Amino acid sequence: MPRTETAILRIHCPDQRGIVARVTDFIHQNHGNVVALDQYTNREEGRFFMRVEWELEGFLLDRNDIGTVFGPLLGKPLDMYWDLKFSYKIPRMGIFVSKSSHCLYDLLARYEAGELKVEIPVIISNHKEMERVAKQFDIPFYHIPVNKGNKKEQEEKELEILKNHRVDFVVLARYMQILSSEFVANFPNSVINIHHSFLPAFAGAKPYHAAHSRGVKIIGATSHYVTSDLDAGPIIDQDVIRISHHDSVESLVQKGKDIEKIVLSRAVKAHLDRKTLVYNNKTVVFA
Repeated sequence: MPRTETAILRIHCPDQRGIVARVTDFIHQNHGNVVALDQYTNREEGRFFMRVEWELEGFLLDRNDIGTVFGPLLGKPLDMYWDLKFSYKIPRMGIFVSKSSHCLYDLLARYEAGELKVEIPVIISNHKEMERVAKQFDIPFYHIPVNKGNKKEQEEKELEILKNHRVDFVVLARYMQILSSEFVANFPNSVINIHHSFLPAFAGAKPYHAAHSRGVKIIGATSHYVTSDLDAGPIIDQDVIRISHHDSVESLVQKGKDIEKIVLSRAVKAHLDRKTLVYNNKTVVFA
């Protein structure tokens, strides 16, 4: 049976009685059929989080009017942050990459296989090496070299490219440049990075060499939303893999690449499925 189009509502607000009942009653009164509902209460901060998805078929409100009605009726009275998305709207993902191809290939392979419900209208790089990969997948490629002297000018070019391609969010698939706070401000909670360690350990250009010299027993990867605070944005996904004294630097690099691909793809999938909610620099990720 084909899946019908759905609306996805994500909220967080001060915890109080009756939130679930009032939101689901709003859906029920308008003849909506709930197909997924997840909730979480942070008792330390007294904050309530919720994601609810319902079918649009037979729903009394036009999709363009749902937010207009929901905001004054429940959003404002309950002091909610709320975000409404629709399953028929396919997000457009821009990919930034430098010289390493493993994360880029993994995302493109999952995209081609239909694992990621997304459009990829553009790939941007500060090097030319990945142009051949973009051509393989018939995706427009832009080479934008960046250095200390031209960073502001080049970021303005990148933002113009993203705007022209109507990009909704950006994935840094091992993009070895630090984005300015001005750039990030254009995509709040919409720039996803993969970091080559289980943060905050072994930052730098050669993390696996450092890990090898310390004789570590696990290595990992962290995917997070990018903020103006370097590598300190809300974490979406993390994972680790065990290693031993038998591992060389080369095997650590390979194992590291494998886990980076997995963690980044899970983070992108969570974002695409509208299962993340950011509050106070932390991320609630619904299963």
